[in-house]
Amino acid sequence: MAQLGMQRAGRCVRRCHTAPGPLPLPLQSQFLTPFNCSAVTRKDLRLGKQFMYAIPCHLTHRLSETKLRISSMTAEQAPVAPEISTPSYICTSVTATTVETFLAEIQEAAASGVDIIELRLDFLTDFDPEQHLQQILASCPLPYIVTYRPVWEGGKYDGPEPERLAVLKMAALLGAPYVDVEFKASPYFFADQHEVPLSTKVILSYHDFQQTPEPAVLERLAAAMLDAGADIVKLAAMANDITDAARMLDLLRQKKCPMIALSMGEKGQIVRLLAAKYGGYLTFAAMSPERASAPGQPDIGKLAGLYNYRRQGSGTKLYGIIGNPVSHSKSPLIHNTAFQHIGFDGVYVPLLVDDLEHFLTAFKDYSDFAGFSVTIPHKEAALRLASEVDPVARQIGAVNTLIRQPDGSFKGYNTDWLAAISAIERGVAGLSGGIASAATVASSAAESESPLKGKTVVIIGAGGAGRALAFGAATKGARVVIANRSQERADQLAAALGTSATSCSWEDLVLGRVTGDVLANSTSLGMTPHVEESPVPPQVAAQFKVVFDAVYNPLWTRLLLDARAGGATPVDGLQMFVGQALEQFRLFTGGAEPPAELMEQTVLDSMGTAATRPVGGK
Repeated sequence: MAQLGMQRAGRCVRRCHTAPGPLPLPLQSQFLTPFNCSAVTRKDLRLGKQFMYAIPCHLTHRLSETKLRISSMTAEQAPVAPEISTPSYICTSVTATTVETFLAEIQEAAASGVDIIELRLDFLTDFDPEQHLQQILASCPLPYIVTYRPVWEGGKYDGPEPERLAVLKMAALLGAPYVDVEFKASPYFFADQHEVPLSTKVILSYHDFQQTPEPAVLERLAAAMLDAGADIVKLAAMANDITDAARMLDLLRQKKCPMIALSMGEKGQIVRLLAAKYGGYLTFAAMSPERASAPGQPDIGKLAGLYNYRRQGSGTKLYGIIGNPVSHSKSPLIHNTAFQHIGFDGVYVPLLVDDLEHFLTAFKDYSDFAGFSVTIPHKEAALRLASEVDPVARQIGAVNTLIRQPDGSFKGYNTDWLAAISAIERGVAGLSGGIASAATVASSAAESESPLKGKTVVIIGAGGAGRALAFGAATKGARVVIANRSQERADQLAAALGTSATSCSWEDLVLGRVTGDVLANSTSLGMTPHVEESPVPPQVAAQFKVVFDAVYNPLWTRLLLDARAGGATPVDGLQMFVGQALEQFRLFTGGAEPPAELMEQTVLDSMGTAATRPVGGK
């Protein structure tokens, strides 16, 4: 026994030090010889002290057999952790509940394009370690992580703790490239008398499903996990605000060892999407959107394709769509597709932001974030927070684009107004048929006289998009009427536009007391997933000749369907969306010409058969 202890000393001195404290009390009672975790020192392990816990007899016998078989192998026969060459890996989790489907899912995962497969043994309901473990490991053609997550760390396993740790030990002896061990269980795992082969990398993991700890706490945790013997440190925490994601990215930027850092939830998704850029050891992706094993987990296709994960590097420029909500947005699709088409080293991500000022402060040192699109409800806040504002955006009173300047400040622009007005002008002029290329947006600026001149345009909403529409319509010579649920905001916008604009009450609008030539919705009413909502009743939509909806997802909103049924010309928001994106693309890339038709068609293709264009048709 002393000899075994001395043989283990080199590895265990590296792996065992001050522990995070005792396991939860219900787990301590499962060990025959509990010990004070905090008392385990490197000196003890150098002297060969053994800290024993009781492994179930049948698994002890199995472990002994496994170790004997491995020790008798030649170097060529012994299992060796496979090596893979990419700098940051993509991993997917197998979470089937029966061994039969688990084995099938392993093969599906191997064919999905990932680098590593996580084997979540805790999901299995018919798992017998003696019968199934070796079969499962042998079936995996890629490097794999063996995870047997207990309930107390967010997993499914609720059996005896010694048996769970014995299975992880057995997996290591069978040649597992990686085993995932919870930080709180690490002293028990490392103090066992059985050797963990050096070919097995031990991932020590910590999960907080409620919040993201303070930066100092995260740093102490990472240091303690490394000191405890981790080959790879894994920290996963719930992001309750996007500023929590900055904490995890900071951790990656300052890492002192291989690290997996994950922010759970939609507000932390950027950590998963950008792990490669910041040197994360791996990130997790689901085989399909509905099979995500953690909140905010992207699917493999989007991660590797849309977000160009394997091509991210230290020089990759970052962009994003700031909004709330933001999951519906096609901006990541349209910009990433265009970036890749012209060979631009940039990645564009969704940013679910509650408070714009807090977000910009948290990411002020992230100079690689070179620009942002800004959508509901932050366009007016963007105007206030930009250090410099383009004169047109200042006149409109809203900013939908922020570009980082050399000194780290942001300049604000508005690319909404001309794109929106061009779409409406096409509808008023009766243009129809086929897909109207967004490249035609700029042509309206050169027209000597707009078809909107002398027309009455009723605009629903007084936010950023509403201000852009109102400014554009007034610039083109239209009479503008502003309707908003907040009468005060409607009055303020009308006053800002001068004599060409008036306001009306929300009641007058929905009761049909306000008429005109064009009805333009600038609010998010009717946007996916609330597709049955409309700002006005069907009979009100039918009173206008042209009805425009800035919502583009879905293309056929309830408002546009009602307008078509009432005989009005429906105009969708896609041309506005693509048109403003074209100018943003130029600003993002320093003047590169955007692939306009590709960008428009990409959005249409993503909507499938439902993407029949309402533009100009009835």
